[in-house]
Parts: sequence; structure tokens; C-alpha cells
Amino acid sequence: MEHREPEVPAESAEPPGRRYPSTIGGVCYLLVLAAAAFGLAITAHGSWRLGVRWIAASLLVAAVLRLLLPSRDAGMLAVRRRSIDVLLLTVVGIALIVLSVTIPDQPPL
Repeated sequence: MEHREPEVPAESAEPPGRRYPSTIGGVCYLLVLAAAAFGLAITAHGSWRLGVRWIAASLLVAAVLRLLLPSRDAGMLAVRRRSIDVLLLTVVGIALIVLSVTIPDQPPL
């Protein structure tokens, strides 16, 4: 039995050495990801409410960008149909804000 590599169509193969986003949506995605990572870092260093709000804000910005950018330019922000993407990003962003505001402070361990 011989081992064959799976065939990859030429149009789906990525050019060698490419290290940058090919759409404006790809750049926006990286910025949203950086903001969410910043929020996660804030959360890890103790201010969990502020960190969760940063994450929520990054999701809401992603929802607005997904709504405004055409599908061909949305890059990695486009996962599903536009309406589903915007709805999910908005619902999760608002839910995180509501949770960060309404969860009562807990006594220290």
C-alpha cells in the first residue's frame, strides 16, 4: 500500500510565506482579539469586572463591524450568516455586561 498526500485544490492553497490578513475584516478581527486578550489579562490580574467589560466591549465592536463590513471583506468575522453572527456577538456581549454589573461581590476566601 502506498501513502498518498490528500489533494488540495490550487485555489485553496495559501501562498507560501504570507503572514498578513488579506481583508480589512481580518485586521479588525485581530484588533478585536487583542482587545479581548487585554480584557482577559485584566481579569487575570484581579479586576474581573473591568476585564469582563473589556471582553464584552470587544464582542460588541465585532458585532458592529460584522454588520457594517460586506461579507467579502469581513474576513474571520464572518463565520455564519451576517444576521446570526451579529445576533450572537451582541447577545453574548450584552450578557457579559449584565453579569459584570449584577453579580454581587463575594467575600474573600
